[in-house]
Amino acid sequence: MRILRQLKIVFIVIQIQWLSGCVNLPYYAQAVDGHIDVLRRSQSIQTIITDPDTDANLKRTLTKVLTLRKFASQELKLPDNKSYTRYADIKRPYAVWNVFATPELSIKLKKWCFIKAGCVSYRGFFSQTEAERFAEKLRNDGYDVHVGGVRAYSTLGWFNDPVLNTFIDYSELELARLIFHELSHQVAYAPGDTVFNESFATVVEQEGIKRWLEKKKATSEFAAYKAKLRTQTIFNSLVSHHRNRLAMLYSSSQSEAQKRAGKAHILNDLQEQFALLKTSRVEFNRYNRWFAQPMNNALLATVSIYTQLLPAFQALLAQQNGDMTLFFKVVKEISKLPKEERTSILQMAVDNHWKKDLVDASFSDHEHLSR
Repeated sequence: MRILRQLKIVFIVIQIQWLSGCVNLPYYAQAVDGHIDVLRRSQSIQTIITDPDTDANLKRTLTKVLTLRKFASQELKLPDNKSYTRYADIKRPYAVWNVFATPELSIKLKKWCFIKAGCVSYRGFFSQTEAERFAEKLRNDGYDVHVGGVRAYSTLGWFNDPVLNTFIDYSELELARLIFHELSHQVAYAPGDTVFNESFATVVEQEGIKRWLEKKKATSEFAAYKAKLRTQTIFNSLVSHHRNRLAMLYSSSQSEAQKRAGKAHILNDLQEQFALLKTSRVEFNRYNRWFAQPMNNALLATVSIYTQLLPAFQALLAQQNGDMTLFFKVVKEISKLPKEERTSILQMAVDNHWKKDLVDASFSDHEHLSR
């Protein structure tokens, strides 16, 4: 009965989209079928744990999930609901496959618009075959296309999202990161603003891991985690730099033939710089699979969309003295504003935080000199 009620809700959404004249019924049908299949396969984690026939490793991991889930609600003030209290084995390596596309000579991602989620820079499919079929149509229309498997997704609180086999083999920190991140989308969500939503969720996940490791007194683990973040920042910067080079090229007055040649040169240069980087930094080998994919505008665009507003949300959290309840309240209010106002407020948060740091540093120096 619970699944039927949820199916009815999704069906109503489809009807709304159909009446508004902006629907692709086969696409929505696969989304409904895919998500309902996930829900049907889910079982209570507590029931699985108490089952004597449950694999010992699975039981141990699911027990850890429940501990992380409790921490998320009690310590991070994330939604205390039934999300991530059930487990589903969906018999495939990814939950969904997202299709990203850009014009051949542009870094701007194509967008698709939906009820609740607003306009997003990808289109998700529960079937890899359907994702590839859709991607091929876009390629035939001249787009640069990237298809990426995604191990988890959020329904923004519309449903109780389960733990999936697609990420159950993650390390403890990766499980924590995913749970904290996806629950954050249930706190605040600005329709159509991917950068806002993902930057906010990323700050929550990072703060959550910091507090989780502090609680465990895992000093060495936290140092390793920070080192991993630094590696990720360098990777993001490397890709972002070359994406900016492409943007300058595409906006220039050169001919299309010259732009295509320049594009090939820039993408080849990105590969060469990565190869050079990992000769001295073995930790960058974790990005080998990313660089093994076909290089194009769409692939590069998937890297830069998540982190642009991290400093702003970090500044907001600091201004609330780390109080997650107050932080969430502020972010919820900002998420309701028009995009221009959101951007202005977030930039102001960064500027004020920077000024406060300067004042604090100046005061500290003054105190030191007066002694």
